[in-house]
Amino acid sequence: MTAFTSLYKAMNASDDQRGISRDTVRRIFGFARPHRVTITWFLVVSVALSAMAVVTPVLAGRVVNAIVGKADSGVVVTLAGIIAVVAILEAGLGLVSRWLSSTVGEGLILDLRTRVFDHVQRQPIAFFTRTRTGALVSRLNNDVIGAQRAFSDTLSGVVGNLVTLALTLVVMIGISWQITLLALVLLPVFVIPARRMGARLAGLQRAAAEHNAAMSTQMTERFSAPGATLVKLFGRPADESREFAVRAGRVRDIGVRTAMLQWVFFTALTLVSALALALVYGLGGVLAISGSLDPGAVVALALLLTRLYAPLTALAGARVEVMTALVSFERVFEILDLKPLISDRPGAREVPDGPVAVEFDKVTFSYPAADKVSLASLEEVATLDNRGGVEVLHDVSFRAEPGQLIALVGSSGAGKSTIAQLTPRLYDVDSGTIRLSGVDVRDLTADSIRATLGMVTQDGHLFHESIRSNLLLARPEATEDDLWDALLRARLDKLVRSLPDGLDTVVGERGYRLSGGERQRLTIARLLLAQQRVVILDEATAHLDSTSEADVQEALGEALEGRTAIVIAHRLSTVRAADLILVIEDGRVVERGTHDGLLAAGGRYQELYRTQFDERTAPAAA
Repeated sequence: MTAFTSLYKAMNASDDQRGISRDTVRRIFGFARPHRVTITWFLVVSVALSAMAVVTPVLAGRVVNAIVGKADSGVVVTLAGIIAVVAILEAGLGLVSRWLSSTVGEGLILDLRTRVFDHVQRQPIAFFTRTRTGALVSRLNNDVIGAQRAFSDTLSGVVGNLVTLALTLVVMIGISWQITLLALVLLPVFVIPARRMGARLAGLQRAAAEHNAAMSTQMTERFSAPGATLVKLFGRPADESREFAVRAGRVRDIGVRTAMLQWVFFTALTLVSALALALVYGLGGVLAISGSLDPGAVVALALLLTRLYAPLTALAGARVEVMTALVSFERVFEILDLKPLISDRPGAREVPDGPVAVEFDKVTFSYPAADKVSLASLEEVATLDNRGGVEVLHDVSFRAEPGQLIALVGSSGAGKSTIAQLTPRLYDVDSGTIRLSGVDVRDLTADSIRATLGMVTQDGHLFHESIRSNLLLARPEATEDDLWDALLRARLDKLVRSLPDGLDTVVGERGYRLSGGERQRLTIARLLLAQQRVVILDEATAHLDSTSEADVQEALGEALEGRTAIVIAHRLSTVRAADLILVIEDGRVVERGTHDGLLAAGGRYQELYRTQFDERTAPAAA
């Protein structure tokens, strides 16, 4: 009963049956163009294989005629020998064909993966804050592999079967056009279901890809150290398990429906092929008995019929495979069509040599809407939230002279971190200008900006790699002595020397095998190794205890020495020595001056200072 229920659901489900656009097909050929030489040789080999597939049935018919006609035994042996040679050649060419098709397919996978990876890296930070990581990884893995099958598997089958089909028809018509014509009467039974089934299976493939991406996202988030901790702290493992089971169940249901559709389709085709074979034996046998047809011709036609309907069956199935592969291509192209908001202008120049001044000139900024930086399928939503354009910075102006320390203070959400992100051009301003050494950052190359400006954030992110690898991210050509010098200046060399693997110690995902203070000092060591001329500290000591903060502050003293610096901090004790303090509220600079001058002014800075002073002294007094 369950099987019939699944069959009914599969046949009557109303899945997304959108067609594949011609533009998608055109772009696929664009990716295949670099492999055109290999594809050409593959097509030549496929034609030769198809010709051999038709030769064998014809030779078999002649063997039968020779036997029936009691010809010389040497003729039979010779024909059998030719059949053996053809079989050996067919096996050898089949091996070559497989190598050529896999070479094209794997080359395509390499091209697609590198293109998507490079393209994603050029997306703005807003893209990553909105996108589900698992969904993005799924595009690079499942969908790229699905697209590759179109060339490594489907292409070889389609080309070979088309040639085999054409040659088989020519030979069959030459033997008996009457029987061939009757055999082709059943052809519409192949074509009509193929078109309908292909569209339906493409819809099922889209749905399965979306559900698999959702599962990948859940696993990526819940299997990370902070995600697993959050789930355990709130006691929700059972709820997470149920949610995962629901998504996995949807994939299972789609798999069952897909299997039932394919079973019905191919069973019907096999049945039609069997009926056609019965027709050949029946009509051919009658003609052979009447003397209108040789017995060998009947055998040849029967064998050729398998070469006719087998390609038809494969081609009908190939439509399903092609539609599935095209869906994967479509999902990959969806990523590639998302244009990066930040790119180098033609003729962009490098940051001038020497000390660097940082200037904000009447800068206004609003974060981009979701439709400019994201995709609904990557966020697991029906439609994107298109709200945007609300200004978060208004007419911000200041200048950090070379070697100066500028401190940004203010309430949470006031716009301090936004200023920090605009400086290295993680976003572009809506109006106004940001300059490095007097040059608009939009006229500078991205590589030179990264080489000039370094940033330490409050989370101190590290990759799940060795200490050495995390440091070399800043300067790949750095020597062993350079690494130890940076660790020494970051007050971390003793700790690293005490570790069993030293520099080759793996820090764990996001650096969680280190303490918060150790993690921050390692990011500072990375900054020191990069030797950048401008340093931005975005609340680098926000989550540290007093002891760790003191160690990090000592390391920061090394990092800031002789460099232009912009420091963001809630703890005002870290910015007392700043050359200029900017008080940011509601995206505006409401006060500016030195520590003593702002305290004497009795404004917002004094209020922030007293509030923090009271918070720190109250526990000690108690």
